[in-house]
Amino acid sequence: MSHFVAVDLGASSGRLMVGHWDGRRFSLDELHRFPNSGVSLHGSLYWDALRIWSEIQNGLIKFRARFAEPPAGIAVDAWGVDFALLDSRGRLLDNPSHYRDPRTNGIPQRLFERIPEADLYAATGVQSFQFNTLFQLYSMVLARDPRLESAETLLMVPDLFNYFLGGAKAVEFTEASTSEMFNHATRDWHRDLLRTLSIPDRILPPVVAPATVLSNVGRDLLDLCGFSKTFPVIAVASHDTASAVASIPNLDAHSAFISSGTWSLMGVELDAPVATQRARQLRFTNEGGCGNSTLLLRNLTGLWLLQECLRQWENAGHAYTWDDLIAAAAAAQPFRSLIYPDAHDFLAPADMQQAIRSYCQSTAQPVPQSVGDFARCCFESLSLSYWSTRDALQSLTSREIRTLRVVGGGCLNAFLCQMTSDACGCNVVSGPVEASALGNVMLQAVATGALPDIAAGRASIGESLQCVSYAPRPGDGWSAAQERYRVLEAVSSAPQQE
Repeated sequence: MSHFVAVDLGASSGRLMVGHWDGRRFSLDELHRFPNSGVSLHGSLYWDALRIWSEIQNGLIKFRARFAEPPAGIAVDAWGVDFALLDSRGRLLDNPSHYRDPRTNGIPQRLFERIPEADLYAATGVQSFQFNTLFQLYSMVLARDPRLESAETLLMVPDLFNYFLGGAKAVEFTEASTSEMFNHATRDWHRDLLRTLSIPDRILPPVVAPATVLSNVGRDLLDLCGFSKTFPVIAVASHDTASAVASIPNLDAHSAFISSGTWSLMGVELDAPVATQRARQLRFTNEGGCGNSTLLLRNLTGLWLLQECLRQWENAGHAYTWDDLIAAAAAAQPFRSLIYPDAHDFLAPADMQQAIRSYCQSTAQPVPQSVGDFARCCFESLSLSYWSTRDALQSLTSREIRTLRVVGGGCLNAFLCQMTSDACGCNVVSGPVEASALGNVMLQAVATGALPDIAAGRASIGESLQCVSYAPRPGDGWSAAQERYRVLEAVSSAPQQE
């Protein structure tokens, strides 16, 4: 039995999981879990990198207490786009900025004055979201931020913690692909683009492929955690979406994936990017996958809508659970109010409930009042977002998508999975739940030679778990809701700049 440690960092929580490999199947145990969120200071929003690092240390100490031998490997996966800057001695210059930090407000429009958005998409294949790494760095250029001049190395968030673990300075391919600074044709940073914008490309380290052994764990960490011998630090698919997709068995040409959590990332796995203007107009992005694949996907607002509502209700003294929300939604009137989840109104509002109320009022719909009204509105709107994305994927790829494969925490929500099947009129298969961690562990097994390749790893994952299937139910109301949603989508989508 081999044991691998997966450090799986999300925008709302982090965890260390132990992946067990017996030569045929995988299993996972949770070793350590901790909350994670942005920290606000003087109007800016940061990630507390050193607290996250202390939690990783705590998890490794727990591993040492449970197992006689060190792990066979350790790897980190996390969200995309955010980064840290190191000085010439390898020290953090500041806490990494949060992708919801307001410093990028208005920055895309200023950048498009230098490089048209259509040209940028043709070069990178990535949709221009204001939180992308490119816009974060350009905001620093425009502000003459002294940290940029002082920086010697940029590391994306998962690569930062790989560096803390073993000292290697590299950025992994799938994570680099989220930055809007990566050239898929050359498989390297788009240096000409960066120089045009006065972003110093000297700070960018080499890009490495998934399933690369980077280094061994450093002696200081081994001593702190009580390990007698070292073990490898591995770059897996460091972008958590890519790790999650790597874990999906039976992901064939007639399947689309939905990585469901705070965000929903929905798409298909392809052999090459689709960087056409039609793909851009349909709001698709091209991100790196495992085995030289491309993930053609949409970044969709996910359970963030209800996470924020839950936080507000808890602050007001009402500690609702997800089961409470589902029960209230099931009892509420269907299709009373719909929203377009990706409207700018819902990106980072101070009051999510008020943002939903204002949106419904401005679109001449009944304003949600009860907990059930809000929950039903969000669940139905998310399902219709998936329906619209499936329709666009079929049009763009000329593939018939018969199955939606849902992974991540959202796949536990049977109410949403069934609603998605009903809205899309196709089968939904949910699982694995801890998809990012499972993909992380599987790729560690490939990197260390325990498995020959990713295809064998996916087949082993398929033998290791049972998924749940949902078939569409006949029912009234979805066709009319789809027409209403189309109107909201057309009105709420930000206009594409040429």
